Amino acid sequence: MNAPRMRVMSLDAPGSRLVETRVARPEPGPGQVRVAVRACGVCRTDLHVIDGELDAAPMPIVPGHEIVGTVDAVGADVRHPRLGDRVGIPWLGSTCGHCDHCGNGRENLCEAAAFTGYTLPGGYADYTLADARYCLPLGGPLDDAEAAPLLCAGLIGYRAYRMAGDANRLGLYGFGAAAHILIQLALYQGREVYAFTRPGDLTGQAFARELGAHWTGGSNESPPTALDAAIIFAPVGALVPAALAAVRPGGTVVCAGIHMSDIPGFPYSSLWGERVLRSVANLTRGDGVEFLELAVVAGVRTRVTRFALAEANQAVDALREGRIQGAAVLVP
Repeated sequence: MNAPRMRVMSLDAPGSRLVETRVARPEPGPGQVRVAVRACGVCRTDLHVIDGELDAAPMPIVPGHEIVGTVDAVGADVRHPRLGDRVGIPWLGSTCGHCDHCGNGRENLCEAAAFTGYTLPGGYADYTLADARYCLPLGGPLDDAEAAPLLCAGLIGYRAYRMAGDANRLGLYGFGAAAHILIQLALYQGREVYAFTRPGDLTGQAFARELGAHWTGGSNESPPTALDAAIIFAPVGALVPAALAAVRPGGTVVCAGIHMSDIPGFPYSSLWGERVLRSVANLTRGDGVEFLELAVVAGVRTRVTRFALAEANQAVDALREGRIQGAAVLVP
């Protein structure tokens, strides 16, 4: 008997278009679950994978790491999740579990980590396999498409948000999927948010004000007051000196992207005054549990534009061209 088939949107070479392909539906091995994909967010990291800007991924690859779905098959030795459970599958797909990083709560830095939609098959598909240990329980009021952006834009954004400390005046450079989630947490916790968009992006600035931003402007503008911290979501290295200039002495600038263009030279005076510049790498399962619970308490809502699975290339193009407010999501 022929194995059941499923659709995937496959990337066959860096820089190429995604191709709809029919492949055999996979069976879960020990420790794995198979998830029927109900929604998969289109993340800026997907653009870096598709464009070949990250270290070489095995080709062909199925992108997508903001996956929401239902467990429909369970491999040996899996107790949780169970058949029928709604789960989220994030960027961090597995780790070794025994290195120093894994042992001290920093599994996001594991050198043997594997990543969904990059070194592991992702969610631009009808079904996907996942390590059961790295599936996050997903409750809350959001439907599948609305919940999908929480799995990366939300999760890695939240890790960056925590690294910004207890900043009262928080700048967000790049007002896309992550920022439109994080502004809701920041306002819930009583902070002021200063939103920076592409210069001239009046639509994006209006979106930020609609969500409660205290001030909005282009990334080439200075805020009206010194910031306590800033998070850079746009993958533009030139924003680092700009953000350092915008924060007060003792302030923090967090680079939240997994990839960024080169940072230009800047004078030491921009860093001086005990300013802190740091990056964020991936996420931990602890981040996931904490954030997903907090998102429910804070009443986080996402704005999504839905695309059919076969429209993945159109969704990628819309994100690349800045035509998405909030997040793009594929709905198989």
